[in-house]
Amino acid sequence: MKKLMIPFILILVLIISACSNSTKTTTNSDSKKKDTITYQSENGPVKVPAHPKRVVVLSSFAGNVMALGVPLVGVDSWSKMNPRFDSKLKNVEEVSDENLEKIIELHPDLIIGLSTIKNVDKLKKIAPTVTFTYGKVDYLTQHVEIGKLLNKQKEAQAWVDDFKQRAEKAGEEIRAKIGPNATVSVVENFDKQLYVYGDHWGRGTEILYQAMKLNMPEKVKKMVEKDGYYALSQEALPEYAGDYLILSKNSDTDNSFQETDTYKEIPAVKNKHVFEVNAKEFYFNDPLTLDYQLETFKKDFLGN
Repeated sequence: MKKLMIPFILILVLIISACSNSTKTTTNSDSKKKDTITYQSENGPVKVPAHPKRVVVLSSFAGNVMALGVPLVGVDSWSKMNPRFDSKLKNVEEVSDENLEKIIELHPDLIIGLSTIKNVDKLKKIAPTVTFTYGKVDYLTQHVEIGKLLNKQKEAQAWVDDFKQRAEKAGEEIRAKIGPNATVSVVENFDKQLYVYGDHWGRGTEILYQAMKLNMPEKVKKMVEKDGYYALSQEALPEYAGDYLILSKNSDTDNSFQETDTYKEIPAVKNKHVFEVNAKEFYFNDPLTLDYQLETFKKDFLGN
């Protein structure tokens, strides 16, 4: 009887061992599957890390990535010069689409940029690379898309839903104070040239015109229709200035136009309806920047 039990026990041990090895194999297989996800980019499916740890952003989207708590190792020069990003980007390298050697040294596991960046094919050999066409989707949808790419869609959508409510509420309060027909212009002085902006070109334009539903002067609306912005002379500025003027100002450029009689005679200037903002802090439309812009506009228009 005892002799019969020995083979039975051996068989039982082998079965348990096989089941255990099968479970381990399945677990390891599942783990490997979860290491990557497939993102449906505008250029087709791209296999990317499920939990990226070393992201390089070559244009525009550093704030989106930071807002979702994903580590950055390299960013573009425009993001690096943003004073509001200083603390978060302190140990992050400045890179460009032309400095491939530096990007290789950073060992990125994901590269993100606009569709206009150079060397995309070479970048793809370094790490999975995803590009977006600026303005192809609205600014809030763009954040959700980046959330999908980073496997953080729920977090991205939650911020979007909350932001919409906050911005719409602020817009109602501002319209009640300045009047439903009051107009607002966004002007920037960059490289000795004045520009006026439409409703999707950063500088707070998305909040003012889309979320808050404030009015753009008709002449501005007409001239920015093609490109989203329009270059104008100092002498022509009064024609494009609304009842309120958001002046996106670069302190390191010539701002002497503000001392001219032409500027001083603009009704918005005479009525003290000009709100100056730091251009370097206002360029983008990512969540970190949008939250800051919203609070700035609430303070400027409502005094709170």
